[in-house]
Amino acid sequence: MTVAQFIPQTYTETVAQGKVTWESPSNIALVKYWGKKKNQIPENPSISFTLNNCKTITTLTFEKKDDASDFDFEVYLDGEKKDDFKPKIETFFKRVESYVPFLKDYKFVVETQNTFPHSSGIASSASGMSAMALCLMSVEKQLVSEELSEEYFNQKASFLARLGSGSACRSLEGDLIVWGENEVVEGSSDLFGVKYPYAVHENFKEYQDTILLVDKGEKQVSSTVGHNLMFNHPYAQNRFAQAHDNLEKLKPILESGDLDAFISLIESEALTLHAMMMTSMPYFILMKPNTLEIINKIWAFRNETGAHIGFTLDAGANVHVLYPKQESEEILEFIKNELVAYCQNEQYICDQIGFGAKQVQ
Repeated sequence: MTVAQFIPQTYTETVAQGKVTWESPSNIALVKYWGKKKNQIPENPSISFTLNNCKTITTLTFEKKDDASDFDFEVYLDGEKKDDFKPKIETFFKRVESYVPFLKDYKFVVETQNTFPHSSGIASSASGMSAMALCLMSVEKQLVSEELSEEYFNQKASFLARLGSGSACRSLEGDLIVWGENEVVEGSSDLFGVKYPYAVHENFKEYQDTILLVDKGEKQVSSTVGHNLMFNHPYAQNRFAQAHDNLEKLKPILESGDLDAFISLIESEALTLHAMMMTSMPYFILMKPNTLEIINKIWAFRNETGAHIGFTLDAGANVHVLYPKQESEEILEFIKNELVAYCQNEQYICDQIGFGAKQVQ
């Protein structure tokens, strides 16, 4: 698949107005993407669990206008007008206009809401941009006479979402999504996310993710700034190679159900991501003291009980506690008794693996 294949032929249908709604989940990377090239192309492959409960619901209302000279849209979050979101969406529209050239033909109203705190390190840009891309694809579907296959619809939506936020391309489907061309996963691409096509052990079905909200504030460093710090980073090339190696190591782990090896790999990936931020110039420490308290508590509990509890982190202070469904009763009790006290206002979210976005009728 090449970029040119996402450029549509002339639209044959006329649609005066309409409304579409999609809900799309966030995702949590197991092998992390950190560092990108031009046009949102990743420097290394990544693989993620799609989440189920942490999602964005976006309604796109559109109405044909006479003047097609510029973009025309309004944005609402939780019913409140958000003009400060407009620059990001305008940038997105500019990036994708050649692939969805109807954008200037309509006035849009974007109404969006999250089931989790915005800008708190739970990849709201991933769920938000993927929901937006799916809405645009639903509009395009009405403007073409030929039937769009589900595969093409999802690939192009993932491609568009990537141009809004790199990790957004991993939020459309589930339960495991790979993004970034590599030799391990057949059909992998830098242009869009693909479903992980190989055997996955029962241990990883319905895997649980309890997200501990250590810090619900705005992220200290935006993802864009963070990725840019990989340019000329002294350890960047080794990190990119490590990600390829870890994806290769993960394949037999997922097939065999080796939970101990899985935990070692995902925790190493999480700490490596933060190590890259701490060794960049300028440098940042994104963890908070309570992040470290939680990590040490998890390690102690695992050593004492043998429970298969592990963690991963995004580029922020919150902790994703990952564990198998069959051990959820014991581990969730530990989380409530020992870890929740380290969360801001004792807030946490119980989530699990999900299977992607859904159109809301």
